[in-house]
Amino acid sequence: MEWESENLSGKDLTLSLRNVKVTPGTDTTSYLATLDTSRGCIETILHPVEGGTSAVICVSGANGGLDGPVDGLYTRLPTLLRKSETSVLRLDYRKPNDFSECIIDVLAGCSFLKGIGASSIVLLGHSFGGGVVITAAQLHKLVCGVVSLSPQRFGTETVSELNMPLLLIHGTTDRVLPSEASEDIYKRAKDPKQLTLYKETGHSLVEARSQIEKLLPKWVIDRLSEKNLISNRTIHSITTSKNDSNK
Repeated sequence: MEWESENLSGKDLTLSLRNVKVTPGTDTTSYLATLDTSRGCIETILHPVEGGTSAVICVSGANGGLDGPVDGLYTRLPTLLRKSETSVLRLDYRKPNDFSECIIDVLAGCSFLKGIGASSIVLLGHSFGGGVVITAAQLHKLVCGVVSLSPQRFGTETVSELNMPLLLIHGTTDRVLPSEASEDIYKRAKDPKQLTLYKETGHSLVEARSQIEKLLPKWVIDRLSEKNLISNRTIHSITTSKNDSNK
């Protein structure tokens, strides 16, 4: 079977998904899925939910990878989302740090999920991937929400045209990409949008692991169930659950 990705900004970046090779994963709930495309093979790990029609695609930073920040958040996400019957596709880039090619990879992942029954998709990206998912979200009709963890500014120039909810999460002591990047993206994005900042938390967000594992699944589930989301900006201390600032 063949699916076609969207064309990116008129450039010659179309991609055909020619074949998918699926083998058993490291546990009984996952599969290693290689997407054979006209631009090369994309390695993924699929955590499917039988009968489910919603999905999340997870991508990492400029170096690629399948596990994500927050001490391997993407490996735990299928369990965190299990009650919502949401499939998870962890996707590794063909050409890490090549922004346009990484966008195409995400779109190929969307087309693959559409082919196996998904009708709504949330994109989740960290760092470099945070910019990738913001751009990719505007190029595929099934995408209904975006989550950017410690995102870069590059690739977010058109966030003001993003017609779907956006969740931004950043640490205030990020030395790789300062939290001002998320502040700027938040200001330019449309409603509904949410910016959650964690004090004393760095780029990988590992210090805020417990808080993120509560916030992220709830936001994704609320979005996929089409609940009304309210725009807000919050700053949290990682030592207490009390908000330090809201506006």
